[in-house]
Amino acid sequence: MTAPVQITYVVSSLETNTHRVHFRMEVRGVHDPSFDLLLPVWAPGAYEILESSREVRELTARRLGGTSELPVERREKNRWKVTTLGADAVEVRYTVYAHDAGDDAIDLSEEHLFLNAPRCLPWVAGREKEPVELVLNLPPAWKAYAELPRTGENPPRFQARDYEELVDTPVDCGTPVELTVRPAGIPHRILFCGGPGNYEEHRVEADVTKIVEAQVKFFGGSPLPAYTFFVHLADRRDGGLEHKFSTSLVVERNSFRPPEEYDRFLTLVSHEYFHLYNVKRIRPRVLGPFDFTRENYTHLLWWMEGTTDYAALLLVRRCGLFSPAKFLTKVAELAQRYLLTPGRAVRSLEEASFTAWVDLYRAYEETRNQSVSYYLKGLLVSMCLDLEIRSRTENRVGLDQVFRTLWKEYGEPGRGLEEGELFTVIQRVSGLDLTEFFDRYVRGTAELDLDAFARYAGLSFGPAPKPGGPNEPTEPAYLGIETTNDGGRVRVREVLDGTPARRAGVTPGDEVIALDGTRVMFDGFLDALKRFSPGEEVNVDLFRRGVLKRVKVVVGKTPPAKFAFTPVTNPTDLQRKVYAAWLDATWEAPSPNPPT
Repeated sequence: MTAPVQITYVVSSLETNTHRVHFRMEVRGVHDPSFDLLLPVWAPGAYEILESSREVRELTARRLGGTSELPVERREKNRWKVTTLGADAVEVRYTVYAHDAGDDAIDLSEEHLFLNAPRCLPWVAGREKEPVELVLNLPPAWKAYAELPRTGENPPRFQARDYEELVDTPVDCGTPVELTVRPAGIPHRILFCGGPGNYEEHRVEADVTKIVEAQVKFFGGSPLPAYTFFVHLADRRDGGLEHKFSTSLVVERNSFRPPEEYDRFLTLVSHEYFHLYNVKRIRPRVLGPFDFTRENYTHLLWWMEGTTDYAALLLVRRCGLFSPAKFLTKVAELAQRYLLTPGRAVRSLEEASFTAWVDLYRAYEETRNQSVSYYLKGLLVSMCLDLEIRSRTENRVGLDQVFRTLWKEYGEPGRGLEEGELFTVIQRVSGLDLTEFFDRYVRGTAELDLDAFARYAGLSFGPAPKPGGPNEPTEPAYLGIETTNDGGRVRVREVLDGTPARRAGVTPGDEVIALDGTRVMFDGFLDALKRFSPGEEVNVDLFRRGVLKRVKVVVGKTPPAKFAFTPVTNPTDLQRKVYAAWLDATWEAPSPNPPT
C-alpha cells in the first residue's frame, strides 16, 4: 500500500485578463521547525538559466486550516524559508504571472492554461523523492491533459511519483482540438491548443503516424504506454521541448502551408519525438536525476541535439514524407549556414556543448565568430560519421546499429552515459578505430570535408551551378555584415571574421549612412551594393556611437547563394549500396527541383 500524498499543488483560481494564476500548496508531515521552498533555475531540455521567481508574488504561509500567517523569509532569488511554529501541516499561497507562450513556460489566456512545473511549482527541500499531487480548479468547459496518472475529476487531479516526474510533465487545460492516432498500436494524442490554424487534421494524423512508426522501427520497439503532442499555435515560432511521455511544440498558427513551412513542422515533430529515446532515456549521466539549482554540464549535447536533428531529418525521409532529393537539399541548406559561421574553426563540438549555458542560448554580436551551434555542426558531423562507418564497414554498420545498441544497453535499463562512453560504444559497434575522426571533428576544429564524406554515398558537395546567361541578376558586393532595420536606417548587427568589413574595422552597432558619398537606407541597401565590383575600394560613411566615421572597404565576392549534393559519375557498387541503405532509396541523380 502506497503512502498517502503529503505534498499537493492546487491551482485555486485563474485571472485570464491579468494572466495571473493563484496557487495553493499543501505540505503535510512537517517535522522540522522550518523548511525551504525552491523553484528550479532551469527546465530540462532548455540549457539556459531561468528567472522564474521574478514572476512569483505574494508568497505567504499559514498552518493548514488556520488563519494566522507563519513567517516567510526569501533567502535567495528562488528560495523561501517557511518557519512552521510547530505546525505539522502548512499551506503556502502565492500568485504567478503567466504570459509566456514558450515551450517551457506558464501561459494563461482565454483559450488555455499551459503549465510547466519549473516555472511555477517549487519543491520542498529534502522531500524531492516523495509523490506529489496536482489539483486544477478550471472553468467548467475546460479539460485538463497531462501524461500522469489521473486520480480524480471535478476538479481534475493528477499524481506524480516524485518532483522530477512532475517537472517532466507539462499540463495543458482548455478546449483544444484533440486528435488521436495509434501508430505501432500505441495511443498518441495530438492537441492543437491556442485557437485556429491552417492545419489539415487528416494530413497531420497520417504524417505523424508515419514519423512515429519509422522511429519505433528504427529502435526496434517503444517504451510508451501513451504519448501526447501539445501543439501550441501562436503568432511566432518557438520550437519544442521534449519530455518522457509528451512534447510541447510552439508553432506559428498558419505554418502548415505552404509545403516548405509544413516541412518545418514535420521535422520538429520528428526531432522532439526522437528525444523520447535520445536524451530522455539514452542520456548523459548528469542529465538525470537533475540538479535543479545550477547548470548541469555535459560535453555530449552535440549528440543529444545535433545527432537527434540528423536522425529526425533522416527518418522523415525514410518514412516517405521527404524524397531523397528534398532531404539532400535541406542538408545542403544547413551546410551553407555552417560554412558561413567563422566560429566553426574556433570552438569544438564538445566545447560548444559544454558552454551551451552561456553560448547558444545567449547569443550576442560575436557568437558566430567564436562558436558554432552544436545542433548545426552536430547534424553534419553525425551524417559524416554515419557515412564513414557505412563505407569502412562495407555497409554492414551505420548509426542505426549504434542507436539500437545504446537503446538496449543504456536507454531501456535507464543507465546514464559517462562522458567518454559514447565514443567507446561507437567504436565497439562499428569495429573501427574512429580516434582520428573524433579528434578532428568532435574534440577538434578541423574543417569538415563534406564533399569527401558525400562521396561515400556516390555524391559530391559544393556550390550549386548558377543558371548563367545574359539575364543573370547582378550580385551585390560582399561586405561580411549582418544588418537590421533601425527605423529605416542600416544598423550593423554582426561583423564576420575574415570578411572585408572586419578587415576595414566596421563594428557592430555602426549605422551605415553612405557608400561612396551616396546616402543609403535599409530598403535598397543591397541594390546599392550592386554598383560595386569585387576588389573595388568603397568609402563607407557611418555613425559610430554618435560620431561620424569613414572607413575604406575593399569589397569582396558574395559567397555562393546555394550549395548542392550532386551525383558522381559512375558510382561504385559500394557507393550505391551505401546510398540505398542510408536513404532507403535506389541511388539516382537528385532532381534539381525536388518535389514539395
